[in-house]
Amino acid sequence: MDLFLFPPLLGLGGLAIALLIYFSIVKIPGGEGRIADIAGEIHRGAMVFMRREYSILGLFVLFVTVALFVGFQSWQTPVAFITGALCSAFAGYVGMFSATKANVRTTLAAHEQGAASALSVAFSGGSIMGLCVASMGLLGLGVLYLWFGSDPAHAEAIHGFGMGASSVALFSRVGGGIYTKSADVGADLVGKVEAGIPEDDPRNPGVIADNVGDNVGDIAGMGSDIFESYCGSMIASIAIASTLSAATVAQLAADKGSLMFVPLALPSLGLICSVLGILLVRFMNKKAPDVALRFGTIGATLLFIAAAYLLLAAMNIDISLWFCVISGAVGGIVIGLVTEYYTGSKPVQKIAKDGETGPATVIISGLATGMESVVIPVLTIAGIILFASMVLPEGAGVLGVGLGAVGMLSTVGITMAIDAYGPIADNAGGIAEMAEMGEETRKITDGLDEVGNTTAAIGKGFAIGAAGLAALAIIAAYVETVQVDGAELILDIGNPHVLMGMFLGALFPFFVSALTMRAVGDAAFDMIKEIRRQFKEIPGLLEGKAKPDTERCVEIATTAALRRMIAPGVLAVAAPVVVGFGLGAEALGGMLGGALICCVLMALMMANAGGAWDNAKKYVEKGNFGGKGSDVHAAAVVGDTVGDPFKDTSGPSMNILINVMAIVSLVIAPLL
Repeated sequence: MDLFLFPPLLGLGGLAIALLIYFSIVKIPGGEGRIADIAGEIHRGAMVFMRREYSILGLFVLFVTVALFVGFQSWQTPVAFITGALCSAFAGYVGMFSATKANVRTTLAAHEQGAASALSVAFSGGSIMGLCVASMGLLGLGVLYLWFGSDPAHAEAIHGFGMGASSVALFSRVGGGIYTKSADVGADLVGKVEAGIPEDDPRNPGVIADNVGDNVGDIAGMGSDIFESYCGSMIASIAIASTLSAATVAQLAADKGSLMFVPLALPSLGLICSVLGILLVRFMNKKAPDVALRFGTIGATLLFIAAAYLLLAAMNIDISLWFCVISGAVGGIVIGLVTEYYTGSKPVQKIAKDGETGPATVIISGLATGMESVVIPVLTIAGIILFASMVLPEGAGVLGVGLGAVGMLSTVGITMAIDAYGPIADNAGGIAEMAEMGEETRKITDGLDEVGNTTAAIGKGFAIGAAGLAALAIIAAYVETVQVDGAELILDIGNPHVLMGMFLGALFPFFVSALTMRAVGDAAFDMIKEIRRQFKEIPGLLEGKAKPDTERCVEIATTAALRRMIAPGVLAVAAPVVVGFGLGAEALGGMLGGALICCVLMALMMANAGGAWDNAKKYVEKGNFGGKGSDVHAAAVVGDTVGDPFKDTSGPSMNILINVMAIVSLVIAPLL
């Protein structure tokens, strides 16, 4: 059988496994009465948001498709763009649909059978998201590669797939992030601090919107985020391999075709390892949740490293490329462990203790933690770049960086599964609280949720590191693709156009962060006013004798998210076009370099600071430093409120921002 058939076939196989897991979940009874009503409200709210978001995305995709057709005067790139957008949207939609079916079943499993069963259901729901992300990437790119990716005349058209995936990712992540954090901030500030009622209390009008937000932001949005980095790393590595000289290719592989296929072959192998990792977690579900999840992640990675060696040896690929793949896989583990430390260990306890002197010191301590957490991940990324340049022949170092990103993301099936598990466990706890299922059930779901917060933080750190390497590889592919007056493009910092471009690129992360932070603040303002109004005007609401108008809060969050996600998305897509055609290829290259550095640093700082604030609040709520209702708790809630848009809106948008700008630049490179 032709080796080129394996990626799309494995993609189909992964989707089939995801479908089987979905059937195994929905076969479990979803409850009845109050608990079924709550789950139904969350599911309907999430689906309404996704339908409205995708209708706006559809118009954007149509406009860009027409522009690509006019610009390239061919159908290949527009078709690849549409395919990438559809694959990303499909993965996010299916993953979120499944998660809203798994959440209530996780609650019931915790209530009726215990922690092991609840872990199994929650992780199964997350596995569907992970398998869809990996499978749709392999299926979409694999088919396009078979179709025209290996044809030198049309090979550049495959870049359109990455542009489609990145465009959907930015809108989904920003829109979902604004939604979830506007609801979360409003529900927390009015419910916990002002009314003094527990999180997810059924009397709070904002709790349904908050639980909907967990799905549209942390599952659909995160899935699209990882999907675009996953595909971007493969596309960039294929593009770089296609531009290497014959002499360099001869040192690395038998022929250029084999070298270009490596970025597709490795993730195909990674999907198999991810499935085995998922099975390992399910086999170990009677262990502590964090132990089972860590075994699955590390086990899949180690298995992938060993299998990658055998694969590259069988393809007659030089061993130096395997070392580059290892550096990426190990780098991903390092970044994940560092993130876990800063969001779940001593720094979190320090932030909680600082709450004894008020919210100001909580904010200061959290910011310091976020800034410090940048150091080791950035050194790790720098080490991967240096290592690739040392072990590969001159001129092939950027290919090593690309394959490092591929190695980091090849086991995305298990990585995304563990990340999506977190919001499902969080939803399960919320449903248990709203349905008043008792302290014992809530204790189990809280334990799963606590692990989920850490896995979500690790997932964000992993996504940022992978996005940074993927963006660097895409920028390198852009440099190789562009020819300035028939000569190679050189990004010399002494060139005024390059230097100017670097400053232009550095401002985008700050401006987009400002847009997204302000969007959350304004939407939360409207949410807070509505929740206060309902507490004041609905007789008996705080006494539990009346029902809140949850649909109004869902509508506020939906409208705000959809309206305010447009500006950051359009800005990221339009900026490379304006700079590239207006100021030239050198200025655009400088802009990408400046944006890359600032995006990676800001993304790491915001994600880790936000995660640390969140877990500091939970540390206090477990009874430390006065516990719930104390002044320390109020201070920690304020810190968590600041951290919410950091970790779930502005921070995650940074790694997508640089990938969108880089892939758009790569697509338009032949026209510059």
